[in-house]
Amino acid sequence: MKINLERLKEIRKDNDYTQIEIARILGITQVQYSRYETGERLIPITLLIKLADYYNVSVDYLLGLTDIRKPYPKSILI
Repeated sequence: MKINLERLKEIRKDNDYTQIEIARILGITQVQYSRYETGERLIPITLLIKLADYYNVSVDYLLGLTDIRKPYPKSILI
């Protein structure tokens, strides 16, 4: 299953962030982040979760698996 990461770019631009700003938040280089947005590299789940928390959306939304932006309730196990 190929995952469409176009949402990463869309949500970043909708929030008026540059790749450099998001890369800093994630603790990576802009080049690394760019490769995630283009699908050249797979984004690690830890970074995907961090982005979902930062944007206050679900991981499924970022992956394009749903159009519902609202994040899921937090687990009591975390």
